Amino acid sequence: MPQPAVKHYGEWESSITADMIVGETVALGSICCDGDDLYWAELRPAEKGRTVLCHRDQSGAVSEITPPEYNVRSRVHEYGGGSYTVAEGVVFFCNGPDQALYRQDPGQAPQLLTQGGRWRYADMRVDVGRRRLIAVREDHDESLAEPANAIVAISFDGSVSILAEGADFYAAPRLSPDGSQLAFLTWDHPDMPWDASWLWLADIGPDGTLEEAERIAGGASQAVFQPEWSPDGLLYYVADPEGWWNLHRWEDKEAISVCPIAAEFGLPQWVFGMSSYGFDEAGEIVATYCEEGRWRLGRIDVMSGTLTPIETAYCDFGALNVKGSNAYFVGGHVSKPPALVVLDLGGQDIEVVRRSTDVAIDPKHISPAQAISFPTRGGEEAYGFYYPPANGNTVAPDGTLPPLIVKSHGGPTSQTGEALNLKIQYWTSRGFAVLDVNYRGSTGYGRAYRERLRGDWGVIDVEDCEAGADFLVKHRQVDGDRLIITGGSAGGYTTLCALTFCNTFKAGASHYGIGDLSTLATDTHKFESRYLDRLIGPWPSAKSLYRERSPINFANRLDCPVVFFQGLDDKVVPPNQAETMVAALKEKGTPVAYCLFEGEGHGFRQAANMKRVLEGELYFYGRIFGFTPADEIEPLAIENLS
Repeated sequence: MPQPAVKHYGEWESSITADMIVGETVALGSICCDGDDLYWAELRPAEKGRTVLCHRDQSGAVSEITPPEYNVRSRVHEYGGGSYTVAEGVVFFCNGPDQALYRQDPGQAPQLLTQGGRWRYADMRVDVGRRRLIAVREDHDESLAEPANAIVAISFDGSVSILAEGADFYAAPRLSPDGSQLAFLTWDHPDMPWDASWLWLADIGPDGTLEEAERIAGGASQAVFQPEWSPDGLLYYVADPEGWWNLHRWEDKEAISVCPIAAEFGLPQWVFGMSSYGFDEAGEIVATYCEEGRWRLGRIDVMSGTLTPIETAYCDFGALNVKGSNAYFVGGHVSKPPALVVLDLGGQDIEVVRRSTDVAIDPKHISPAQAISFPTRGGEEAYGFYYPPANGNTVAPDGTLPPLIVKSHGGPTSQTGEALNLKIQYWTSRGFAVLDVNYRGSTGYGRAYRERLRGDWGVIDVEDCEAGADFLVKHRQVDGDRLIITGGSAGGYTTLCALTFCNTFKAGASHYGIGDLSTLATDTHKFESRYLDRLIGPWPSAKSLYRERSPINFANRLDCPVVFFQGLDDKVVPPNQAETMVAALKEKGTPVAYCLFEGEGHGFRQAANMKRVLEGELYFYGRIFGFTPADEIEPLAIENLS
């Protein structure tokens, strides 16, 4: 057996290439069952980020049903989700370029159902008996101060009528099995859906309109997620009146806690159509839940409330859909790429329907996640997943320690998990250590932990990223002189705050990150337009605090190199934020690089651009820290670096 080569950290040759990650991988999601037929969505970077629908029929034959000129994507709330539905073999979907709704019968070309333009649609459900769709609609009429959201009915002839309006936001319209009632969610400014939201229930009148709606769950300090009807016509939902997103049932005008447990069955509703549970043929609930930041699968007896874990090899259960004796989900694994799988709930056999990539990955190049906790400011505790360098063909010289990349997830109301992430493995297989932080404010640890960031964004998240890095330095896992921080969107803001206001990190990468909170408060889309009221303070009364927390106003304190990656069409974090920060760094003489991508919004979908981001970041760190990557990389222009 050949001896491993000895090379410096950062210079290791890896089989996990940028081309493999972005060009030969698809993102799977949005699972839908229609009878015995299975549908799902595939986001394909190699097709410029186009999303297509795929179908597996009863015989097991798989086909792509979205013609090349269509892109299945909603832009309600900008983030979209819930972009299609299926009933009796007929697919209804939202098309990305025009935001119109289309109907596609089996074997036929899509037919226009509604006009797009000023209207966007999401979270559709088919009301078969009334021959219509029920959906969330967002009206972008230019005469409005901000887009108007409503729940609407769309007849199969294309006519549209409003069923519910008046709230700032709507989501999850869910029709009862007999078609007599509709449940839905609302919330209002300044809250986000995970802060305070309401569950409503309304009878449907003979003319198809909603009769007086009753508010049955939620509140000023409660958040409701995923209303769902059981096969026997009872309404279930996830809510957190006791501090944990637990399952509840509405029965005889009373809310009943189904399975009280210190775990999270809910998720922050950044997109429509999210699902964490469903009902099997026996009427039991099959659900995914998060305990101490780690996701599991289980079955709940709805009468006794007993939760029985279902043992699988997976650690993430995305887009969970339950039908008959099967559970369908996008399974995340600690050492294998995600896959769309079918779990037989009887024998617990697993069938892989579609892999996110068919490329073979050398297991010697995989660094499995290690769950860690570490002390942070004020005697509190924070969490994360640590990935040491791993490469079966290469080792570092004795007595050396690896550079560390600290990842700050987006949101910030979100979380990271332990499922295999090839973008992390890209780094670890080249000799970097990675710490993926679930700072205070992350989801998955209960409401109190989630709300810990209130009023302290840009402070507590930074403290936890610093504390995680310090913890690993103290335990001699990483090189304290080569600490890097990176993040996208909100994680990019944490990155810029850490680099500006602290001196722990020596370099960083901001992916469409926020530099100016004041601009974000006045120049962003409706969904997040009041998000900062909770994270920072009400605008404009807290204007001075916004200024104090904005890195752009303190660029003179930023003394380490930064690379910025930005989409030209980003409506969430407009390019002027990155450009203002870049200009300040150039003037100060600090090494800085800036990559602007045409045709990209908030997050990168096109393979060529995603490749450029990965390789460009590696090139940047190589120049800054004085190592030469083994990869052949197109040079990145770095200002103020000779």
